Amino acid sequence: MGLGAAAGAVLVALVALGGPPADGPELSAVFQYMGKLECHFTNGTEKVRFVDRYIYNREQFVMFDSDVGEFVGVQPLGEKNAKRRNSNPERMEYKRGLVDTYCRHNYRIVTPFSVEARVPPSVSISLVPSSSQPGPGALLCSVLDFYPAPIQVRWFQGQQELSEQVVATDVVPNRWTYQLLVLLETPPLPPLTYTCQVEHGSLEQPLSRHWEMPPDAARSKMLTRIGGFVLGSVFLALGLGFYLRKKSS
Repeated sequence: MGLGAAAGAVLVALVALGGPPADGPELSAVFQYMGKLECHFTNGTEKVRFVDRYIYNREQFVMFDSDVGEFVGVQPLGEKNAKRRNSNPERMEYKRGLVDTYCRHNYRIVTPFSVEARVPPSVSISLVPSSSQPGPGALLCSVLDFYPAPIQVRWFQGQQELSEQVVATDVVPNRWTYQLLVLLETPPLPPLTYTCQVEHGSLEQPLSRHWEMPPDAARSKMLTRIGGFVLGSVFLALGLGFYLRKKSS
């Protein structure tokens, strides 16, 4: 079941009588009157609800709900207003017909650009250095500019899915599209291949991006480990020699 909303708003600012012009001193008072139209869709146009809200100074005082079939007042002023509006048969017939003439009519126009719109994601993998230890830290899968929002992103090491040590941001709106970042916190190991796999409604099949540690990086990491081992052995030998000389003396 899908739910969409289309809203149109008309805003009127009424300046208090006797107020000075805009380029003069500050206004003494401003009154805000707003009308807001909403269309709620369930399973396409199978079930449609039309709502017309009237708001004065940020407070709703009367509304028309197609599920109710008439205006409903929210406060004494709104109740009086609703009674007056409901007493006009022609107006009520027009309001009840807006479910079809406004909501269902505009659904056919807007749907290709909203409900049925599909924008495939842009996917890339980048290496994030570790701030606490030498060597590669983590792999970041950036999934950008996709629509609609529902999406699934998974990490693989070779053919094995990695479900632990995976951290993802929320799906974040980016104007008309969405974006998502998924971090694999496990340091990558050579010569394994890592894959970020994305499933989305705009794709006929999952989209995969692969990453392997560059040979130079793997060699540098190996040399660092060997250097650390050799350096540790040298310090161990020096310490042992110093201990034996001190003991013999």
